[in-house]
Order: sequence, then structure tokens, then C-alpha cells
Amino acid sequence: MNTMAIFVLATARESIANFLNALLIVYLILIFAYIITSLIFSFGGRIPYSKWSSAVLGFLRDVCEPYLSIFRRFIPPIGPVDVSPIVAILVLQFVGFFIINLIHG
Repeated sequence: MNTMAIFVLATARESIANFLNALLIVYLILIFAYIITSLIFSFGGRIPYSKWSSAVLGFLRDVCEPYLSIFRRFIPPIGPVDVSPIVAILVLQFVGFFIINLIHG
């Protein structure tokens, strides 16, 4: 392989790793937003019959709940506190950064 091909391959790997890193950060922000809005809405902070609050909560639920439900099956709530999102965030960060480091090289 010549030097130009190696440079292009390295640039492509770096671009893929950067994209996956950005995707990981966005998904973590969405999970945090889902947790915060769920808490706010559960304490009565939701405007009744509001289309935008229903749309926001529905979107966040549709995006985050499939991943979080994996951990809710194995980790029961401790009283009123659900610790499964914390474990899910930690696992996502560790696995995500491990994969990103493997791709980045």
C-alpha cells in the first residue's frame, strides 16, 4: 500500500469514530432529557392536553425506552428510585467508548 491509501484509510477510520462519538453523545443527551422530563411530568409539571408536551414525551419515550427496558428487566427499582437508567448510561458509555477506541486505532 502506498502512503496516500494509508492516509485515506486513516482519515476514514477517524471520521467513522468521530461520527459514532457524536451519535453516542446525542443518545446520552436524549436519555438524560427523557429522565428529566419523566420526573417533571410525574410531579404534575405537564400541561393537560398539551400537544407539544405529549409530542416531546412521546418522542423521547420511543427513542429511549427500547434501550432502557433491557436494563429494567434485570434491575428492579429500589423503592421509588429506578437505578436502571444509571446502569444503562454507564454501560452505553463504556461500550461506546471501547468501540470508538477500537475503530479509531
